[in-house]
Amino acid sequence: MVEQLESVEFEDYCRIVEQYAKCMDDYPFVYDLKNDRYYISEKALERFSMDTNLFSDVTENLHKVVYTDDFEQLQDDLRRVISGEKDNHSIRYRWIDRNGKPVWIDCRGIAIRNDEGEAVYMLGCVNEIGETQWADNVTGLLSVNAMEDYLAYYEGNYPTGFFMSVGIDDFKSVMERRGMKYANASLYQLVSCINASMESGQVIYRAFADEFIIMDFTGGTTEDARKLYHKVREAVDRYLEESAYEVMFTISAGCVFNTDLTNQTYSEVMKLTRFALGRARDLGRNQLYFYDAEDYEHFLYRRKLLREMRKSVAHNCEGFELYFQPITIAGKGTLYAAESLCRFFLDGRMVPPMEFIPLLEDSGLIIPVGRWIVDQALSMCKECRRVLPDFKISVNLSYVQINKSPVADSIFMYLEKYNLPSDSLIVELTESGYLANTPVIRKVWERLRERGVLIAVDDFGTGYSQLELLGNMEPNIIKIDRSFTVQALSQEYMNHLLSNIIHMSHNMELMVCVEGVETEDELARINRLAPNFIQGFYYGKPCCRREFIEKFIETEETPEKKKDA
Repeated sequence: MVEQLESVEFEDYCRIVEQYAKCMDDYPFVYDLKNDRYYISEKALERFSMDTNLFSDVTENLHKVVYTDDFEQLQDDLRRVISGEKDNHSIRYRWIDRNGKPVWIDCRGIAIRNDEGEAVYMLGCVNEIGETQWADNVTGLLSVNAMEDYLAYYEGNYPTGFFMSVGIDDFKSVMERRGMKYANASLYQLVSCINASMESGQVIYRAFADEFIIMDFTGGTTEDARKLYHKVREAVDRYLEESAYEVMFTISAGCVFNTDLTNQTYSEVMKLTRFALGRARDLGRNQLYFYDAEDYEHFLYRRKLLREMRKSVAHNCEGFELYFQPITIAGKGTLYAAESLCRFFLDGRMVPPMEFIPLLEDSGLIIPVGRWIVDQALSMCKECRRVLPDFKISVNLSYVQINKSPVADSIFMYLEKYNLPSDSLIVELTESGYLANTPVIRKVWERLRERGVLIAVDDFGTGYSQLELLGNMEPNIIKIDRSFTVQALSQEYMNHLLSNIIHMSHNMELMVCVEGVETEDELARINRLAPNFIQGFYYGKPCCRREFIEKFIETEETPEKKKDA
């Protein structure tokens, strides 16, 4: 047999390689060791960084496709085969793909020797180790790669029906508590529940760790999708009950109808189904969500907004700007301070704070942006104090800043940078932040208070007020929210309540700032309650730094005089 193989011509081996390549995903090759020639199946040209699949000077040409760090290992193994030290070539190393990236391969070959024991040929095959799997042995399902091949046939014109993405909520906790073996068993049981719930013609694929795709091309309707989901949930509930609730998990699903996927590629199908499942989980989990185009547009907008804010932070917060709103002394109308308010501009439009602030907090970007805000606010304070020596600036702190960054150290650093006294800064936290009353928050507050920074409770009256916490946290200022102010102006009971809050605060040596005063009548009625400070549109809307300085600082006019003018 060996003699027969040794006598086969190199060109014949090349033809055999190409014939075998037609029925496999791997890359068979033949290496003519005596004449230093190498041939690999033609389709390797599409995958790897090689100019030709037939070449001489094998060592030199392989060096072009083999990852540099692995070439010595390859040379050593080939040397051992050629020398007769071993017959089998079997190593795992990396080749470079057409994009210049390393790809792990398993290269195996066998030496064909002549009667003298001299290695004449090597026949073998290159297999990608990291190549995408077509099936999943844990659940016994085909993967979504098989689904991709199937969908290619339709070219985006899918039959009526739907795609439903199904997943175990918080699958990670199942793995952490019970281990991978139990988690895999849970996945297998979920698949059994889904299979038992599906109608004829519906197919399920394994998508990701805890996610599966059910494909319905049978004309399934909204009611059909809802019925399928509830059958799966009922089957899962039975399984959990039968297993004596050794573990508890819920099932979420997102459904996209094929009418929303006309002319869409496999990538778009996966993108929209994953979005739908994500929305089901965002909305509370253990439920079915039907894809909504408007929802998806909002999702894309938020993603774009976050992407642009990341870019902005990387470029010294370009795109962000601080606006300032005057805070005046009640009864006098003289300027006491300004609250600094963060604004962000996208495509020439000012983005509402309620849209971008939560994104900053969720992403953690609030930490670098928060440092920038303190820096810019104290810079503004320094400039205004050249005209008004007692001017103060107010900044809002996020709980993320307090819990995840050395925010007090940053504040002290910027106070020193601008050579400002500590009481030139007012730090605001919403009332709900005080309700958290964690050791971290208390420690930060104690450090700020000890240093002389003024503390304010913002939005007082909008949450579940706990007066005990006011005593524990010892703020300097309570800011009454606009919604409370409006009620106090329209309801006698609420007016009486606000009066008592102000009176109680003064007895506790706390100052009170009433927000949301917009008209002269409102100002007169609020002033009768004797708060310390007034903030609202009556004296000025939030405006940019230049406008604030021109309107309230450079003219050395008080907001009251401005109003009279």
